[in-house]
Amino acid sequence: MQHRIVVLGAGYTGAIAAGRLAKRLHREDVTITLVNPEPDFVERVRLHQLAAGQGLRPRPFGEMFAGTGVELKLGKVTAVDVERKAVMVTAADGAGREELTYDTLVYALGSGWNDGGVPGVADHAHEVSSRPGALRLRDRLAALDAGRPVVVVGGGLTGIEAATEIAEARPDLDVALAVRGALGDWLSAKGRAHLRKVVDRLGITVHEHAEATAVRTDAVTTADGRTVPSEVTVWTTGFAVHPVAQATTLEVTDGGRIVVDATMRSVSHEDVYAVGDAAMAIGPGDKPLRMSCASGVPMAWQAADAIAARLAGVKLPKVPIRYFQQCISLGRKEGLIQFVTADDRAVERALTGRGAAFYKEMICKGAAWGVANPTAGLPSRRRRVLRPETAHAPAGVAA
Repeated sequence: MQHRIVVLGAGYTGAIAAGRLAKRLHREDVTITLVNPEPDFVERVRLHQLAAGQGLRPRPFGEMFAGTGVELKLGKVTAVDVERKAVMVTAADGAGREELTYDTLVYALGSGWNDGGVPGVADHAHEVSSRPGALRLRDRLAALDAGRPVVVVGGGLTGIEAATEIAEARPDLDVALAVRGALGDWLSAKGRAHLRKVVDRLGITVHEHAEATAVRTDAVTTADGRTVPSEVTVWTTGFAVHPVAQATTLEVTDGGRIVVDATMRSVSHEDVYAVGDAAMAIGPGDKPLRMSCASGVPMAWQAADAIAARLAGVKLPKVPIRYFQQCISLGRKEGLIQFVTADDRAVERALTGRGAAFYKEMICKGAAWGVANPTAGLPSRRRRVLRPETAHAPAGVAA
């Protein structure tokens, strides 16, 4: 019988893991099913561009995985039963349900926006963590008259990229950025200075030390009593993981992330792997890997290679995950590449200006290319899966 691998979610991490597994293992030995609600790959790192009115190139999974043996199952994951090794999937059109069984599960359902329980956010704010959300924001911005106020709440990478993209695309709008601390307070001095220069040049008003406590249809209020006029509010203060894992017997964090070891395997269920935002993995300096594409892609590599090695009964690869830079787009003409230590702390070195914008664009294109060509660059030799009656892993190798 073929070993059944089911991958949940086809974002960067799920799609890359599925493609890498297809390259690592013989098609006669395994089936690889990739479950996703949409037929096209979504470049999440570009959704702020979509919201600002730019078009994104369609990337159909049918083309990406043609000839790889990866089967795409369109549907929404509604439940996972890790004791029965079964996944419940509702058809994309909502017309029916199906149960998929697995021998190995790769959980890559990722994350979505998090309203933080702040009053008014769910009713009045927009998000850019999903394609539908970005499209709704695009339509709302397109309907705004000149001079109308737009407030982006959140001073992380998503908030900064959204605010600068909107301000560059619509210089006629009154764009503001509300941040809990100081603008770019995690960056180096050079990085902070460049960010401030670009923000000022784009005419963005920055409200620092302004923790948002409520959102109304016409304003954002802050903890210190400020009222910031806003006809459109964009909420980017953090992400929440998909709730499915928390409803299982998997060991998860309080926030619902699956706790995994260095190979991305669940610490409580050895046939389950988790990658990307859905996983709580420890990186350099014994610090949790942050939710990001920079973490998710090497996590997907790690999981796929570990699964293949365990199934083939060979030595596990040991490739530590580390950080090199944080890439921030500041509109289409400006960027900031903040170089960091292995455990993601900023160093003084930073690349700025058009060179940084080009660098970030190459990173984004490279990430999308890696998904569209998931098996490129890997050795063509596939490993055979050991049958249970013959599987004897070498001493010290994972079983």
